[in-house]
Amino acid sequence: MKISVIGMGAVGTEVVAHLVASTVASEIVAVDQNTAKAQAEMWDFAHTTSFIYAKNPRLVAGGYADTVGSDVVVITAGAQLKQGESRDVLVEVNTKVIRDIIARVEATSPNAIVLMVTNPVDVMAQVALTYSSFPKSRVIGLGTIVDTARFMRIVSEHVGIDPKNIFGWVLGDHSHTAFIPWSLCNVCGLEVDTFCRLNGHAPLDRAAVRGRVLQIGLDIFAGKGNTNHGIAASVFRIVRAIAGNEHSVLPVGAMLEGEYGVEGAVMSVPCVIGRGGLQRIVAYRFDAEEQADFEASHAHVRELLALAGL
Repeated sequence: MKISVIGMGAVGTEVVAHLVASTVASEIVAVDQNTAKAQAEMWDFAHTTSFIYAKNPRLVAGGYADTVGSDVVVITAGAQLKQGESRDVLVEVNTKVIRDIIARVEATSPNAIVLMVTNPVDVMAQVALTYSSFPKSRVIGLGTIVDTARFMRIVSEHVGIDPKNIFGWVLGDHSHTAFIPWSLCNVCGLEVDTFCRLNGHAPLDRAAVRGRVLQIGLDIFAGKGNTNHGIAASVFRIVRAIAGNEHSVLPVGAMLEGEYGVEGAVMSVPCVIGRGGLQRIVAYRFDAEEQADFEASHAHVRELLALAGL
């Protein structure tokens, strides 16, 4: 599998690190405006292959011509947040960036699956769909999968269970309006409060959990100037599901065309991911409070789409 990463900042570089250390990619191409940095990163990664037991992929730093025929293209390029800013402020500038990038990607890899990471990610995924002929099955927004990873970890620490045994999602859009549909969550098959009661744990403060899920990324950014480890791991989780044709259900940004009562907007909902990309959107029923939360998130997405001219 040939995978190209557009943008070699903190996230893009770590995505490449996951790919180099795995058996997923046969070729990895890095593209960045700073060509010297991209080349240096790929040289550096090349020197890890003498000691790690992975696939030993071909490593290339270059331009879009080198990405020709990519199976997956990961887009992380774009303007980055500054301290104190919300992701929303990036709409206009990154709309221009993504319009240019998606045209280049379509010209060189029209059959690729595009993973959108650039913020605000739900809107940028829609920009990519609007300004290309890629079908909605092959443009996947990273959406709330990283929020979900944070949620799983927070709950796991409360109950003392490996986070991979926590089932649940954060849905909506990757912003302050993201929400947790608690009616769909469980720990080892038990409803969350029931698990806590039967196993000697205090009940979860659901509002506090959601607040922490939404705040932790900002705290990480404040402490180190970026958030990259969790995001890159989330990208790799999607790549692995594609490469292995897993049919895994992941909370990612998908273009909704009537699903969940939304027409023509990218939002994060549970989706089946496999070799063809986004294979289908899974239908769930929210309770009344969750539905209100979903509609609030949808309203926020619409506000951002208007800023993007969509």
